[in-house]
Amino acid sequence: MAFEGLTDRLQKALSGLRRKGKVTDADIRETMREIRLALLEADVNFKVVKDFVRNVREKASGAKVLEGLNPAQQIVSIVNDELTAMMGESAVALNKSPKIPTVIMMVGLQGAGKTTTAGKLALKLKNEQNARPLMIAADVYRPAAIEQLKTLGEQIDVPVFDMGTDVNPREIVKAGMEKAAELKSDYVFIDAAGRLQIDEELMQELADVKDIAHPDEIMLVVDAMTGQNAVETAEGFNDRLDITGVVLTKLDGDTRGGAALSIRAVTGKPIKFVGQGEKMTDLDIFYPDRMASRILGMGDLLTLIEKAQKDYDEKQANETMEKMKSNTFDFNDFIDQMDQLQNMGPLEDIMKMIPGMANNPALKNAKIDPKDMAHIRAIVMSMTPEERENPDVLNPSRKRRLAAGAGRPVVEVNRMVKQFNQMKKMMSGVMNGNMAGMEQMMNAMGGSGNGAGFPGAGGGMKGKMANIAMKQMARKIRKNKKKRR
Repeated sequence: MAFEGLTDRLQKALSGLRRKGKVTDADIRETMREIRLALLEADVNFKVVKDFVRNVREKASGAKVLEGLNPAQQIVSIVNDELTAMMGESAVALNKSPKIPTVIMMVGLQGAGKTTTAGKLALKLKNEQNARPLMIAADVYRPAAIEQLKTLGEQIDVPVFDMGTDVNPREIVKAGMEKAAELKSDYVFIDAAGRLQIDEELMQELADVKDIAHPDEIMLVVDAMTGQNAVETAEGFNDRLDITGVVLTKLDGDTRGGAALSIRAVTGKPIKFVGQGEKMTDLDIFYPDRMASRILGMGDLLTLIEKAQKDYDEKQANETMEKMKSNTFDFNDFIDQMDQLQNMGPLEDIMKMIPGMANNPALKNAKIDPKDMAHIRAIVMSMTPEERENPDVLNPSRKRRLAAGAGRPVVEVNRMVKQFNQMKKMMSGVMNGNMAGMEQMMNAMGGSGNGAGFPGAGGGMKGKMANIAMKQMARKIRKNKKKRR
C-alpha cells in the first residue's frame, strides 16, 4: 500500500518528540533531519523536500510552540498542515462548461491507466450526477486501445464513438464532437493517444486535438508507481498542453508515494482523483488533508464514513444500530454486515482508516483471506433459522453438526461463535455510549489496553485519536437522528 514506508519513517521521527515533556531546538533539528531523509527515501522531489523542511522548522522553532503546552503535538500538527499544503490544501472539482457538453481530454503515457480511468470517471459522473457521457476512442496507435474502451463502454453502459485505427485522430475527434451534439451528451471524454515516452509527434497531435475540441479539462493520468518519473511526465505534458488536473493511478500498489507529494508543488496543478483498485468504482476524489492524515498514521475517518454512506443501505444500517443498542444483533445481521463491509474494499485497508491503526504492527502485513470470510459464511449458512436468530442455543452437539455441515473443524466454529459474542458485547457498549465499550473495542483492534497508546503511536496520540473518532461518530449519529426526525 502506498505511503506505508513513509508513514513508518515519519512516525519514528516524531515518536522521539512525543516522549519529551519539553522540546528544544536540538530536538527539532534532529527530527527535521529524520523527516527530510524519510521524504527523500519516499522519492519526493528534492526541492519540495527542502522547502517543506524549512517551513516546518520555521513554524516549529517559535517560543509559542516550544514553551507552550504539548509542544510535540503542536509540531505534529504543523507537519500535518505542511503536508496538506504541499498537496494542495483542499479538493479541487472538475472544471465544468456553462453549456453542454463539458469536454474532458484524457492524456498520459501508455500503461498509466488512461483508458480505464476515462471509464471510471464516466461511470462516476453517470452514477453521481445522472450524466449522459460519451467516450471518443482517439488512441489509434496502441494495440487494442479502441477495443478496450468499447468493452468498458459496454460494461458501464456508456456509448463509445470510434472510426477504427486507419483514421487520423484529429478527424475522429472532430466527428466525435458532432456525435456528442447529436446525442446531447453532457460530458465527452476523449481518450487521446499515448506513448511509452513523450515525443514531439505525440505532443503536436495532442495540441491539435486540443484546438479542435477546446476541452474544459485536460486530465493527465499518471502512474504513482513511477516515482520521480511521474513528476517529470507531469512537467512535460504541462509545458505543452497546460494541463488542468492530474489523476494518480495505482496508489494501492507498492509505491513510495513521492509523486503524490511532489506533483502539485512542482507543476502547480491539482491532483483531482486517485485510483486505488481495479474495480470500475475504484476512483476517489483526492483530499490533501485526508491524505496527510493517512501519511502520518492518523487515519481517515471522513473517507471511511463516506464509504459507509455510499456502500451501506441507510435503513438497514439504522436497524442494525438499534439491534446493537438493544443487544439483539444475531447471525443474520452479522452476514448482512459482512457482505456490506466487503463491498467497501479490502478489510485491511478499511482498518487503516481508523485513527491509530495505520501503523499497528498487528495490521502491518495483515491480509484478510477471502477464504476465511467464505468459511464463516459456510458455518452460518449451516445453522438453522433458530440458531441464527438465537446464538445462545448453540451447544456442543449443535456446533459439531455445524462443523460437519461447513466442512470446518469444531475449534473454528467455537472460535467464530466466541468472536461473535465478544463483538456483540463490545458494540452494545459503544452504541449505548459506554466509553469502556469504546476502549474495549479499540484494544480488541490492537491497542495495548494499558493506556500507553496504540502500537506504533506515542502515548499522547491514543487519547487524541480516540477523541477524534468519538467526535466523528457522535456527529454522524446526531446527523442521522435529525434526518429521522
